[in-house]
Amino acid sequence: MGVAIRTATGNDRDAVVRLLDAAFQDDPVSGWVFPGEEYRRATHHRLMAAFTDLVLGDGRIDVTEDGSACALWLTVPAGAHDNEEEDGEGGFARLRQDVDPANERVELIGRLTADIHPSDRPHEYLWMIGVDPAHQGRGLGSALVGNVLDRCDREGRHAYLEASSARSRALYERLGFEVAGSPLRLPDGPLMWPMWREPRV
Repeated sequence: MGVAIRTATGNDRDAVVRLLDAAFQDDPVSGWVFPGEEYRRATHHRLMAAFTDLVLGDGRIDVTEDGSACALWLTVPAGAHDNEEEDGEGGFARLRQDVDPANERVELIGRLTADIHPSDRPHEYLWMIGVDPAHQGRGLGSALVGNVLDRCDREGRHAYLEASSARSRALYERLGFEVAGSPLRLPDGPLMWPMWREPRV
């Protein structure tokens, strides 16, 4: 049975934030950015809200019709990261001020992932994908990602992401992504794997 998918609108904003907050509470990178369960549960949702607002404004959020999973995508042109020194650096500092001013890791995670983001070819960037914990393991993530990858294949477009766990890396490998270069080791924290996918023709 297929998975019904639609594009989110501003009316879905709060539901997407709640979904991402729940989906990433136990994620290794979220645990690094917001160490301590009580602290994470009190603060993590603000970062998910900032990400949701950014992608609603500049990208696309796909959601399953029942609201149990979502994927955040940005279309990145070639050279998009070449001139981020001014805007990108300031953007990361503003993000920290908006989300959790005393937490330097909110800013650092943005800087570190920007440093490894490829800039030589246009691509679709899967910023993050969240599945409600009660619905994980049912193929919803694969369906959401595959929906965009099918278009990438038709249009000859590349795709990129950073996997935040060994489990998600394995999922993306099944969908045709390959690890691109050395993994990013967060200071005193987990690994993130940059992954690239060539279009299938």
